Amino acid sequence: MNPKIKKSNGEWRRILTSEEFHVLREKGTERPFTGKYVNCKKEGTYVCAGCGNELFSSDTKFDSGTGWPSFWAPISNDSVKMEPDNSLGILRTEVLCSRCGGHLGHVFDDGPKPTGRRFCINSAALHFKKKESA
Repeated sequence: MNPKIKKSNGEWRRILTSEEFHVLREKGTERPFTGKYVNCKKEGTYVCAGCGNELFSSDTKFDSGTGWPSFWAPISNDSVKMEPDNSLGILRTEVLCSRCGGHLGHVFDDGPKPTGRRFCINSAALHFKKKESA
């Protein structure tokens, strides 16, 4: 497990784009169907845009039709943490990077088998590492 990363908002602003900062540090969201990874079909690993923590594999990505990249499981149980979120007046489960605490999106119980979960993640919270050819 990677060590935890703590930075001031000023430090985060210097290393993140304005959209990345809004999503990761201010718990924002991008408009549906606008993110760069919604339709990405490449093989590889999605990492946190803030700290590089490995979060999701393309092997678990699926088209949920919601307009955000969706995954049925994280790379490991230790790569993300989940917390209750009542910010819209309804109880949801927020997904955060376990290393830097950045807001990634939310998880819902309407995904495909084998987990039945849908990790609905903002593209702005992610960077993609293409799988290298063998």
